[in-house]
Amino acid sequence: MDISVIIPVYNEEENISPVYTETKEVLEKTGRSYEIVFINDGSKDSTEKELENLKKDDPSLKVIELNRNFGQTPAIMAGLDSSTGEVVVTMDGDLQNDPQDIPNLLEKIDSGFDVVSGWRRKRKDSLLTRVLPSRIANSIISFVLKVKLHDFGCTLKAYRRSALKDMRLYGEMHRFIPAIADWNGAKITEIEVNHRRRKHGKSKYSLARTASVLLDLFLVVFLSEYRTKPIRFFGGISIYSFIFGTLTFLAVIYMKVSRGTDMTGNPLLILCVLFYLVGIQLIALGFLSEINIRTYYESQDKKTYHLKRII
Repeated sequence: MDISVIIPVYNEEENISPVYTETKEVLEKTGRSYEIVFINDGSKDSTEKELENLKKDDPSLKVIELNRNFGQTPAIMAGLDSSTGEVVVTMDGDLQNDPQDIPNLLEKIDSGFDVVSGWRRKRKDSLLTRVLPSRIANSIISFVLKVKLHDFGCTLKAYRRSALKDMRLYGEMHRFIPAIADWNGAKITEIEVNHRRRKHGKSKYSLARTASVLLDLFLVVFLSEYRTKPIRFFGGISIYSFIFGTLTFLAVIYMKVSRGTDMTGNPLLILCVLFYLVGIQLIALGFLSEINIRTYYESQDKKTYHLKRII
């Protein structure tokens, strides 16, 4: 299979048929073999029935039904696990992503890139509740991850399947796939894509998801830098803790010698002991993490590197 288009949907009964029709028409014009994979993420409306009707008319259509609403990241993972295309295109099922942009994504893939990310430069969403928070979040993510993309949240992306090898996603981490692929050596680019106003249904996004995205960001940074060497993360913090503990202890000694301050009644002494205890605990946690990491890799025969090719 040349192309797999993965479309996660949740309560999109009015959008299912139009997005299928538009996507199929675009893919037919490419002249390549393709498959369309819908993932119904536990919809509570008539989405399941709409997908069943489409399946009757098009036996080649793949429909994956999840038991309940797991979220967009697990839904995309279900689509990746069930698809076979050499190139994977992900897109939303709310008709805000334009299927007409798919050939442009494929063109960039054909030119040698492994990941092509869509950039909704002219978004048709609310400025205060969607566009502005998104721009701030994208700036933070780009700065922290050192991956220069304008729109991590755009679902419309294309990937070579080889760039997704051994990639497992949790939480809200689907938006960080380009960054993870970049760390594994993939070639990444970005193109502007059309963004349309939502005609039917309601958006599933809210400002409440910002906190979970930031927490996932911290996790991604940790995994990228310290996945195979957690002792350096915990040990690094413990060293600072020991330094602060030592400085605090020296301050206690200085106050005793120069001012005659009672050491046992000095709160800085308690702070000194606290810093040392935290340092010891962090080093112990680092050792335990190292043991777990080695067990994780060696028990599953996983590699700590990614091969491009052998000449």
